[in-house]
Amino acid sequence: MSFRAHYGLARLFVYLGLLIVAGTAAPAAARDVHVLAFGDSLTAGYGLRSGEGFAPQLQDVLRRNGIRAHVINGGVSGNTAAQGRARLKWTLDGLKVKPDLAIVALGANDMLRGMPPSRTREDLDAIMAEFKRRDIPVVMAGMLAPPNLGTRYMMDFNSIFPDLARKYGAPLYPFFLAGVVGDPKLNLPDRVHPNFQGVKKMVSGIAPTIIRALED
Repeated sequence: MSFRAHYGLARLFVYLGLLIVAGTAAPAAARDVHVLAFGDSLTAGYGLRSGEGFAPQLQDVLRRNGIRAHVINGGVSGNTAAQGRARLKWTLDGLKVKPDLAIVALGANDMLRGMPPSRTREDLDAIMAEFKRRDIPVVMAGMLAPPNLGTRYMMDFNSIFPDLARKYGAPLYPFFLAGVVGDPKLNLPDRVHPNFQGVKKMVSGIAPTIIRALED
């Protein structure tokens, strides 16, 4: 074989080697994702020790599912939708990294205080609009009013979350406290806030919706 033929063959092997390296490196190009849990005491981890709240538990579940997630705790205990609306802009402006996804979990305190659903709808609408303006996808965590507040209140309040989810094209997790509310084994002694196991159940419930949203 001539020198020219040897040289051409060598170049071919080098080229094939580069293709193989490039092909094996591609799957390793996974990146970190940042999720903002924007809510009230249910996301803030009220009454729980460090690492037991919603944000750290969700982060652990996402990482176990192969997602390099950083879940930011944007919960403030006692916040109504209006208070969340008031702090949203400076909360987002203060983040070091723009979130890849936000979870909006507000409205529970509005309901507990018997605030007019029309006001809650207006405030949550403004929150969703701000996330849309900043091009941050949202998962909406819904809340349900109990029957003792009356049928009319229930209908007006409960419809807020699916209506806004449709308006903004956001995935909806219908009830943030599904399977937790009313179970003493899953709540703190105040019977309002979830304990560690209660938060664990909340996370297992909403996690598939979060994972699908991140994949999209």
